[in-house]
Amino acid sequence: MDGAALAAGVMAGDRRALARAITLVESTRPDHRAAALAMLDACAASGRQALRIGLSGTPGVGKSTFVEAFGQLLTSRGMRVAVLAVDPSSARSGGSILGDKTRMERLARDPRAYIRPSPSRAELGGVARRTRETVALCEAAGFDVVLVETVGVGQSETLVAEMADIFVLLLAPAGGDELQGVKRGIMEVADIILVNKADGELRAAAQRTVADYAGALRLMRPRPEDPPGFPCAMPVSSVTGEGIGKAWEAMRALADWRRAAGHWAARRSAQARAAFEDEVRRGLMARLAGDRAMRARLAALGDEVAAGRRTPAGAAARALAALGPGEDALDGPGLVP
Repeated sequence: MDGAALAAGVMAGDRRALARAITLVESTRPDHRAAALAMLDACAASGRQALRIGLSGTPGVGKSTFVEAFGQLLTSRGMRVAVLAVDPSSARSGGSILGDKTRMERLARDPRAYIRPSPSRAELGGVARRTRETVALCEAAGFDVVLVETVGVGQSETLVAEMADIFVLLLAPAGGDELQGVKRGIMEVADIILVNKADGELRAAAQRTVADYAGALRLMRPRPEDPPGFPCAMPVSSVTGEGIGKAWEAMRALADWRRAAGHWAARRSAQARAAFEDEVRRGLMARLAGDRAMRARLAALGDEVAAGRRTPAGAAARALAALGPGEDALDGPGLVP
């Protein structure tokens, strides 16, 4: 694939070029990776930025229904919206259903919207390996809002907060033991909590759930990047659309405040550094796995650990020592945790 030609097509707003570009960055072939890196560097020159919104929530909360209603609200106001939906991959076969376009049928037909499902491929944190790069491509293509919908597996989905400007947590009312349903880890990174299905018989339960979470948020330590009133909890209905407009206004107000206060740029810089360090860690592991002698040594050490003749920490120290002299990567500063 010609990375330069794809980059030009992406920046011109060509949807077909964008789809091919995302396929290129998701490819694991070494020659494709080289072309993808050249293309990403070319797209970075556009300097375009979108509002990145991360969305997580427990299975069955109605994430796809909310995304469709929310996306239609934004496109009706003249904005271009990209939805990056991450689907879980089978632990056995590695396959994914990738059915988000069928679940968002109306939004998928909207010319101002773009929906791209991607497999998680056993990646932790609810997002795919190359989601960061896909977000960058959508920004270069001129989208105003990029919405990343995570797998939706529970408390561990905080990785999306490290690539988004605003992290939204979607919850259902009357789920039982609400304040324990989503633990403190994900609560601490949420900017806005939306309680979905606030209509019909569940309206009163949704209001109570909002009050419960609002009370819990007030007990948490304030964050310097948040204005007064944030993080907050709000009721929404993906079916009637009630509350979705207010939720968007809250997101926009938070984004505007962070820009004015300088937190937006600082957050983007920290995210870029974290992405760099993550790539270095992954690259080091890939090189270790690609070295035949090192692979054999790791296998032998792994056998000794499995047999109980070495501790995991001791075996890891010996493996790292084989790389040569340097700081202790287990205790000292560095990229390897």
